[in-house]
Amino acid sequence: MNTVRRGAAALAAAAAVVLGTAAAVPAAAAPSPTPSTGSLPSGLYGTKDPQYDGVWRQSLAFLAQRSTGYQPADTAVEWLLGQQCGDGSFPSYRADESKPCDAKTIRDTNATAVAVQALRAVRRQAASPAAIDKAVDAGSGWLRTVQNKDGGWGYGAGGASDANSTSVVVGALAAIGVRPGAFTSSEGRTPYDALLSFALPCSDKDGAGAFAYQPDKTGKLLANADATAAATLAGLGKSVVATKASPAQPAVCTDLSKPTVERAALNGASYLAKALAKTGHLTLPPMPGATDTTAQPDIGNTADAVVALAASGATKEAEPALAWLEKNSAAWAKEGGPAAYAQLILAARATETDPREFGAVDLVEQLNATGPEPKAPDTSAASTSDDEDSGFDIWWIIGIGTVVGVGIGFLVSGRRK
Repeated sequence: MNTVRRGAAALAAAAAVVLGTAAAVPAAAAPSPTPSTGSLPSGLYGTKDPQYDGVWRQSLAFLAQRSTGYQPADTAVEWLLGQQCGDGSFPSYRADESKPCDAKTIRDTNATAVAVQALRAVRRQAASPAAIDKAVDAGSGWLRTVQNKDGGWGYGAGGASDANSTSVVVGALAAIGVRPGAFTSSEGRTPYDALLSFALPCSDKDGAGAFAYQPDKTGKLLANADATAAATLAGLGKSVVATKASPAQPAVCTDLSKPTVERAALNGASYLAKALAKTGHLTLPPMPGATDTTAQPDIGNTADAVVALAASGATKEAEPALAWLEKNSAAWAKEGGPAAYAQLILAARATETDPREFGAVDLVEQLNATGPEPKAPDTSAASTSDDEDSGFDIWWIIGIGTVVGVGIGFLVSGRRK
């Protein structure tokens, strides 16, 4: 799980240029019109222009709220349901829900996947569970129709597969109780085949164990921390709401003669651990043409990396980064809004840290204040597991398995997806 950059068509296209890859967004298409000031829907989280991240930030807010026991207001759930197109897809944002999606509407695989996961998570206490079931089925069905031949997904339908988009879809499918490995392309490839194609070997000098976003123009794989955090979770069969694995294990990089996606995921955790060990946080690369090349902290991806490390069992390696986030993320979260607060809440949850006492900030209170007042926490025993879909754990252990014989002792613990 990452920041709103994944929901931004413009940023996705810019990133593709920087990485030397083809943009996944159709050149002739344009995002939905920007709403006029003061006309944002009452059910939407956040006050900033939702043109590129409305569905994304709404969905992350839902997932973070459910992880702390809160249920989003019915108006918020209805707004998200209303964003869905007739074919089951979700755009980044649709200003006028009364108009059906057409050929100019950019279908967003990332937004669709996270919306499907978020809707499934809020189903049990929602006013319209039948509508949610229909939306989830339609969304996952659309994702199957736009799966690439290599088994992965790009940002937009038809775009070249990338590690981030593929990972978001894998995590969402796992969370709603669908086996990602059962999603096979027209050539019989699975999402895990696609993820393995982005994995760098441990022998790589600059990015041992990392994942690339996409190959560059020459076909070379370049380490990308954002892609690595996302692919580590997906490779372990987990989503952005993963909790720490047990037993704990060190993050080490080990190449196998026959690569497996779970081993590649653990190698990804090793790369993240080393990257965080330098300063306690990840850093943003300088923008092309920028005169100031001073490295800036990448707070969003640092939070994502904490979740990935905890999910892999490397909680100890995640602790310094979590402590850094507690001291340095308040201003960033306030500026970023609901998606940023959600990322921090999920990082706290993954490491069993109280998000209500995150440094000097009550993250839960701050997130809830960015949208319609949520329903009070449901403390019943069923509320913590009903819609969090831990059932995929069984498939993971049986169908994909732990890495036996490698000596890593990896065991996937019961967790909320």
